[in-house]
Amino acid sequence: MASQGEAATQYTTDDALTRVGFGRFQALLLVFLGTGSVAEAMETMLLSFVGPSVKAEWGVSAAEEGLVTSVVFVGTVVGSCVGGLGSDRYGRRLGVLVTALVTSISGFLCAFSPNYATLLALRFVVGLGLGASHVLSVWFLEFVPAENRGSWMAGFSCFWSIRTILVALLAWAVMPILGWRWLLALTSSPYFIRLIFSCLIPESPRYLCSRGKINEATLILERIAGMNNRALPPGVLTPNSKRRADNNIDASVTTLLLMPEDGLATDENISSKSHSTNAFQALWSHDLTLSTLLLWLVKFACFFAYYGIILLTSKLSNGKRSCASVGTHLMQPKDSGLYMNVLVTNFAEFPGNLLAALLVDRVGRRISLGGMILLCCAFLAPLAVHLGEDLSYIMSQHRRGHCQLHWPGWEHSCPSCDGYIGRELPSERSRVCD
Repeated sequence: MASQGEAATQYTTDDALTRVGFGRFQALLLVFLGTGSVAEAMETMLLSFVGPSVKAEWGVSAAEEGLVTSVVFVGTVVGSCVGGLGSDRYGRRLGVLVTALVTSISGFLCAFSPNYATLLALRFVVGLGLGASHVLSVWFLEFVPAENRGSWMAGFSCFWSIRTILVALLAWAVMPILGWRWLLALTSSPYFIRLIFSCLIPESPRYLCSRGKINEATLILERIAGMNNRALPPGVLTPNSKRRADNNIDASVTTLLLMPEDGLATDENISSKSHSTNAFQALWSHDLTLSTLLLWLVKFACFFAYYGIILLTSKLSNGKRSCASVGTHLMQPKDSGLYMNVLVTNFAEFPGNLLAALLVDRVGRRISLGGMILLCCAFLAPLAVHLGEDLSYIMSQHRRGHCQLHWPGWEHSCPSCDGYIGRELPSERSRVCD
């Protein structure tokens, strides 16, 4: 009886977050997350505009032009793994701060590159920061009630559509007048804003619990409850999580992802130093190997197609509209056709993003993901035949919107997994037409 009474006076971080709900505190975090997301998108999207200008200024070959893009994605492969492991060991807050510091400084210095080799080196460092930026979304999820995580991660993709539009507008205004160096400098400015606010954000209470810092975690949860005008559950916070039952995730998958301790599966302790390696090993257990490979394949396919379309926009917008003519028909900075295409067609992402946000917590991750992939195929198939330029762009960009669905339960259950999955793995995808 005594043990039952003691257990009744304990609660976990998930219990606390469910009680306080999604309120003013999480809304402020979402604003910060959006700022960081804008910064990430700007550093990625500008590659569509910078490559041709770099080729024209330094007279590099088509392969060397493609390498300016490819080296960024090579950096993301390394950065995503290092960022996941680092945030597990040293904390989410420090991970967010370091990625903002690395990306802001290296991105700004790119504008002063004296030669091609220096630009490549700096863009690789930018890629390291971009790859580790997934720590920001994991940090945000650890403040969100479990029942809202799927919708908010899918809805968060709308930020990507907004930021790509902002990049197109900025490039349209800057490139014809000031050139690509000014564009590189200006697109790094959101990361400096993120860097400033990174010093003010709280540490994840889930991470603090995993490190045994119960008092610090309790103070943060009390702050969240106060800002949301709610009360924490009665009792004391405990680092030992109960087995989490998420109706939107296959229970067998969730159980295997959560590391057992003393016979109980815990999602609190997977973030600690001692469990980072175990979490990765769990992905290759007998029951999860197939799921891991399938998710890697889906991630690879979605991002290969998504970024392929983004980074080929400048190629497909030249006068010949042919990849084969890239070497002789350079996109001119004053040509408004490219900027208009990117600006207008990015609006087509919103329907896919909103649809994913509405479905993921209602019909489940698996059905939502499968349905979105089918829609992607449906919009890609007509592109195999000759279509008008406007129709081709609209269909391809609408397909991009459907690629924004993530599997939030998987990403949240194993914070460093996103790095291992290698969501930016296809580093050569930007060079398919070189």
